[in-house]
Amino acid sequence: MTAPTASTPPPRVLSIAGTDPTGGAGVQADLKSIAANGGYGLCVVTALVAQNTQGVRSVHRPPESFLREQLDAVSDDVVLDAVKVGMLADAGLVRTVHDWLVEHRPPVVVVDPVMVATSGDRLLDEDAVEALLDLVREVADLVTPNVPELAVLAGDGGAVAADWDGVLAQARSVAADLGVRVLAKGGHLDGDRVRDALVTPDGTVVQLEAPRVDTPHTHGTGCSLSSAVATLRVSHGDWPTACREATRWLHESVAGGAALRVGQGRGPVSHFAGLWSRGGVATTPSPAEVTDGWWADTAATRAAIDALPFVRDLADGSLDRDVFDHYVGQDALYLLDFARALAAASHLAPTPAEQAFWAGAAQDAVATELALHGSFLPPADLFGAAPGAALTAYTDHLLATVARGSYPVLVAALLPCFWVYTDVGQRLLPHAHDEHPYAAWLRTYGDEGFAEVTAEAVGIVGRTAAATTPAVRARMQRAFATSTEHERRFFAAPCDASDDVLRPDASADTMSR
Repeated sequence: MTAPTASTPPPRVLSIAGTDPTGGAGVQADLKSIAANGGYGLCVVTALVAQNTQGVRSVHRPPESFLREQLDAVSDDVVLDAVKVGMLADAGLVRTVHDWLVEHRPPVVVVDPVMVATSGDRLLDEDAVEALLDLVREVADLVTPNVPELAVLAGDGGAVAADWDGVLAQARSVAADLGVRVLAKGGHLDGDRVRDALVTPDGTVVQLEAPRVDTPHTHGTGCSLSSAVATLRVSHGDWPTACREATRWLHESVAGGAALRVGQGRGPVSHFAGLWSRGGVATTPSPAEVTDGWWADTAATRAAIDALPFVRDLADGSLDRDVFDHYVGQDALYLLDFARALAAASHLAPTPAEQAFWAGAAQDAVATELALHGSFLPPADLFGAAPGAALTAYTDHLLATVARGSYPVLVAALLPCFWVYTDVGQRLLPHAHDEHPYAAWLRTYGDEGFAEVTAEAVGIVGRTAAATTPAVRARMQRAFATSTEHERRFFAAPCDASDDVLRPDASADTMSR
């Protein structure tokens, strides 16, 4: 199933059923099941049930007129994709729901015939059973009886099937007589495996099996399975897939039930066990939250960059030309390895758009930026400088990150070279008058085009960070902070030879892992 979007909303599934204050059955279980399987759940209450995991104490039945008001309130406002019908306490309530279904004809109708209690006691009298049979025959697409309920639907004088062959025989009979698909559930039978079967009116049988989970925590399994099938039928478009996926989901939910520790009787299944184990419950930050947070966390480092003599003197044009030329020579060497790291990011990128972006940035680093540097230094001198300690530390950090092969961490390490230069360049741009000796440098890094490229890089890194795990996101942040500190050291080095390398305890090898 694909994730919902604005153009493809989640299945809107209505549960028509009774309540369970302990949350394991009825509409509460249905809503959890619908959500766990990617749908949006709505509910209409047919009965207020005083029950817990040990049994039912009493049932309060609403007037038929109020039940109809609930149904109309939903259908007057919401386009429904599916309806699951559960507990209907008597013939009057059954007919009320039946009339509403005939009038509105939802695309998918799944009926869980709540007719027999776990104790074996019948929950519906004969009039209610006949009314329910009429509902199933006329408007249901699928009915999901357990073994005792299947016997009632089959009209075999209440004779409950003793084995799987008997279940299949009754399921074929019900499917043919009522003209409805039957999902026969074999959980009441003995055996190491639980067998279910989807049986169509023409006698076609699709059998489903799963290992039996040795647990007493099965409260609400019928409610949960039927609402899951209704939801997945909308998503997948066919009944066999919906039934297969729903039974797989229910198996893992039953297996997780014991961990809930709800109640002293037959506890509920854990509807979100799979989601919790695979995705956790922590809120995923937005891309902007990630990158804005990283930027704020490096505020002190960026303030230190602003205070450097190199940056202050570059702004007013008083920077000694020899110092600037030293910086240009070091930066030319840096750009070669920076371009290599950008090319590696392009190779690792997961999408064509990101591949193209990083490849284009690599080309610009070599062509555009080196052309700028060549306007200050003669070609013979452009790459003639010996690599300084700050340069070596920075490029070692980038190339070590390349070697580790993590695309998210690599692009986080590359980002400060875009963002810090744009930040500095745009604030220095107002100083770029025609007589300024370094006006070309200020205009290049203060240019709106460079700012647009930087914004795209920020967006890519933010989206990458938001989509990954918290552990990888933390590594990305450390790589970003390390590169930002390397930027400060790099800007400091031309004017202060003592401030040109990170200490080992804050090195790239340590911080970006």
